Amino acid sequence: MSAAPAPTAVAAPVFTGYQKVVLGLLAFLQFAVILDFMLMAPLGALIMPALSITPKQFGLVVSAYAFSAGTAGLLTAGFADRFDRKKLLLFFYGGFVLGTLWCGLAPNFESLLAARIVTGLFGGVIGSIVLAISTDLFPASMRGRVMGVIQTAFAASQVLGLPAGLYLSSHWDWHMPFFAMAALGLVGGMVVAWRLQPVDGHLKLPQERGAFAHLLHTVTVPRHLLAFAATALLTTGGFMLMPFSSAFTVNNLGIDLHSLPVVYLATGLCTIVFGPLIGRAADRFGKFRMFTVGTLLAMTMVQIYTHLGPVPLPVLIAVNAVLFVGIFSRMIPFQAMVAGVPSPAQRGAFNAISASVQQLSGGIASVVAGHIVTAGADGRLQHFEWVGHVVVAASVASFLLVWRLQRADKPAAVAG
Repeated sequence: MSAAPAPTAVAAPVFTGYQKVVLGLLAFLQFAVILDFMLMAPLGALIMPALSITPKQFGLVVSAYAFSAGTAGLLTAGFADRFDRKKLLLFFYGGFVLGTLWCGLAPNFESLLAARIVTGLFGGVIGSIVLAISTDLFPASMRGRVMGVIQTAFAASQVLGLPAGLYLSSHWDWHMPFFAMAALGLVGGMVVAWRLQPVDGHLKLPQERGAFAHLLHTVTVPRHLLAFAATALLTTGGFMLMPFSSAFTVNNLGIDLHSLPVVYLATGLCTIVFGPLIGRAADRFGKFRMFTVGTLLAMTMVQIYTHLGPVPLPVLIAVNAVLFVGIFSRMIPFQAMVAGVPSPAQRGAFNAISASVQQLSGGIASVVAGHIVTAGADGRLQHFEWVGHVVVAASVASFLLVWRLQRADKPAAVAG
């Protein structure tokens, strides 16, 4: 008797014209929100002297966005599934654009702080609505590619957005990047209002619970708790490493400060290329399989990166690029898997809470890393390799949670 043929990967379904438009719009929205968050750090050198504020006050301005965004997710979770997702998206996106404009108009510390709080309250919810819409409109067999494109917005903001923001601020002043973002955001919002069709299929499902009961029910489902815990642990890695990456690169690795943009540019370009490919591989070969590969690669590269000594610039670029490929190789399939965890009637609340978990756990991770890392008399960071050990431990724990989640939810889309 001849052996049965080995199973082959199933051909992925093709995007329709409308799905391509929607995917482009969702990626743009994610790009705008991420860029707004990332812009504050490089503009700090200009904002602090211009507004006569201290580093401590500037740190409060930066953290205010994250904590208000985390709060907003919890406040809106109970209502997130009670409206057409398009209308909900446009409401919060409109507030985000106005908050960004307010940032550009802020004349002093108090006004800028209030503007960042408002921007976070609105912008912090947009990402969760984007994920809910992408899950509503794209089947499980497409979600790897969808998350690959949406996650690539992070790299695009690094490659395209940050240099543009720094260019505008250097040729005019720190207000101009926020004005430009508000103008770009307004145009993008008009296109979303024009091209995106209503996303209201979930409204046809039973909605018996009140807002608070809906929130409470969402956070008590065992599968949801597993997903929230995995999200918190996965977020830990990036927020523990990123705040110290530039200081580590300059002071410990001996890379000139003016070479930092080259590192970010090369890393971002690499991620833009590999992000969609990772998503395609997740759809073709299995999301949990890709998540496993990404976790192993990310843990290996974290250990290599945090133990580096002085290295040539090309070596650092290569290590950094492979590290980010590893990080995205687990984040993209993870989001594609978790998208199938909640029912359609709970999808908005689930994603809103998940976004809050990301923001709050990221803030806590940054604080923990700040207590681990110290600066020597020569400016070199000490104990940075300990941060790498913590990140690896969190990665192992998150892998076990995702393994348990996909085993418990095999019949659902989370199995990939």
